[in-house]
Amino acid sequence: MSDQQQPAVGSKSFTAVAINCAAKAGEWIKTKLGNHTSLSLKYSAQDLVTEVDKGSEKLIRSLIQTHFPHHSFLGEEGVQPGPEASAKALQSVRDAEYLWIVDPLDGTTNFVHGFPFFSVSIALAHRGEVIVGVVYDPMRDELFVAEKGKGAYVHGKRMTVANDDAMKQSLIATGFPADPSFALPLNMRGLAAVAPEVRNIRSGGSAALHLAYVAAGRLSGFWEIGLNAWDLAAGALLVTESGGQVTDTKGNAYDLGVRHVVASNGHIHEEFLGILAKADAAG
Repeated sequence: MSDQQQPAVGSKSFTAVAINCAAKAGEWIKTKLGNHTSLSLKYSAQDLVTEVDKGSEKLIRSLIQTHFPHHSFLGEEGVQPGPEASAKALQSVRDAEYLWIVDPLDGTTNFVHGFPFFSVSIALAHRGEVIVGVVYDPMRDELFVAEKGKGAYVHGKRMTVANDDAMKQSLIATGFPADPSFALPLNMRGLAAVAPEVRNIRSGGSAALHLAYVAAGRLSGFWEIGLNAWDLAAGALLVTESGGQVTDTKGNAYDLGVRHVVASNGHIHEEFLGILAKADAAG
């Protein structure tokens, strides 16, 4: 499709392509569960990659380029491991007119162990602002979709965030970062501070799905230190389009460069940020 023929920002065509890519990649990933043949370490012993991650990204990139050959693409498997490389890769493309941001398999460790909680995350940003977000869970066949200004949906039904108005009533999620020297200790400090203040904490192992669950009202909030644009872009739009709030851990507005994130239903956001700040766990 030529530039002249491309649809307007936020149109159904962008969303349809994102949905198609996520669904095809997710179904293919599902067929590979228990059948991956290679396993490599990236940044640390907790940061894994398989040929399935790479194959999924190749499939998604190919499909997107078929429809939008002039769009830019940022995929996790095309970037060298480590926070510095991730930041450099984002900086080189973040101001592109159209940028697809893809995590082809969010939750690789779960996938490797056969733990059925992983997803495909695809976002489209227009001049740095996310306008489409899709997260697909192939094991539950759940497709979470958001368009900027048009709401967020799962199973075709509009999502709204949980109505909990205090941390004490809230189910919160976090992750255990792959960076053992900076992000993990900081997240553990936050965990120690948050746990006594909430109803309970979960850690599913897929940031994209955690954000989708905040959007769907299944979680009241989520935070994690040391994530990347491909972990967050689609899920962040899901949360905001469901009526929630996404910032960095110090309360600054979300943008593609945010690595330390807090997402919530909005009602508990300031209290959530305060707990992390008091524990010196905001990064």
